Amino acid sequence: MKKLFLALLLVALAAPPAQAATQKRTVVYYQTQYSNGATGTYVSPKPLLDRGTGVTDVLVAAIHPNDNRIVHLNDHPPSHSRYTQMWQDLAAMQSRGVNVIGMVGGAAQGSFQRLDTQFDTYYPLLRDTIRTYKLNGVDLDVEERMSIAGIRRVIDQLKTDFGTNFIVTLSPVASALWGGGNLSGFNYEELYRSHGSKIAWFNGQFYNGWGNAGSTAHYDQIVSRRVIPVNKVVLGVLTSTANGGSGYVTMTTLKNTVTSLKTKYTNFGGVAGWEYFNSLPGGTTEPWRWAADVTAMQK
Repeated sequence: MKKLFLALLLVALAAPPAQAATQKRTVVYYQTQYSNGATGTYVSPKPLLDRGTGVTDVLVAAIHPNDNRIVHLNDHPPSHSRYTQMWQDLAAMQSRGVNVIGMVGGAAQGSFQRLDTQFDTYYPLLRDTIRTYKLNGVDLDVEERMSIAGIRRVIDQLKTDFGTNFIVTLSPVASALWGGGNLSGFNYEELYRSHGSKIAWFNGQFYNGWGNAGSTAHYDQIVSRRVIPVNKVVLGVLTSTANGGSGYVTMTTLKNTVTSLKTKYTNFGGVAGWEYFNSLPGGTTEPWRWAADVTAMQK
């Protein structure tokens, strides 16, 4: 009996420990805080938490260090009263484990030119905004020309100021991750080779002609280059035909693509959606449903 017990014990010790399922990223961009313009209705991100969607990261857009040396969140300083409720809602989400990340830049030009050529003037404005609103990280959406030295300097300083747990992501067009078309002016594979350990992941834009989420082909093309690991490549998609230009894929098509990707790659990086307020299938009345559906696709 003792020998049997010892044999069973040895087998148990030799077996690998059970691994909890790792949740994939469900990333939601949150730029439209008020529907129907400046005088519209406040769009709270909190249903993403309250409805149990499984959202992992909310990217608050878009932060701009402006040439008047005042940081704006879209058209107003982040301290404006129109954002008071938003910051409270986001803090409540943070307290429940959702990362709140500030998206810097985007289509509006100038933010990264300033950070590149006038770093000592404009970086402290970004740093102080991160501190004031206790952001978990920043998403660097470089859609203008910037030197690779400049983006490295920004990443290095963020890590110096906020530590190793601070999240730094980038949002290149998808083709930039396979050596194709690029809006940023620097080579992302070269950046990854030097700074990959400091970059949490890439929210690749698989739309507007820069990539396509209708199949796995373009995602596979990135992975096949063996530079940026699959767990750091997030499939960025449009959440509605009304968002951006072209390349929206239906939820049925997206589910087929995501199902194939998670089958091919056990460490598939996740899905990001631009943007929250009118996400299909719920639209403006239930925009949280997109995130719930995407989380379910990845299980």
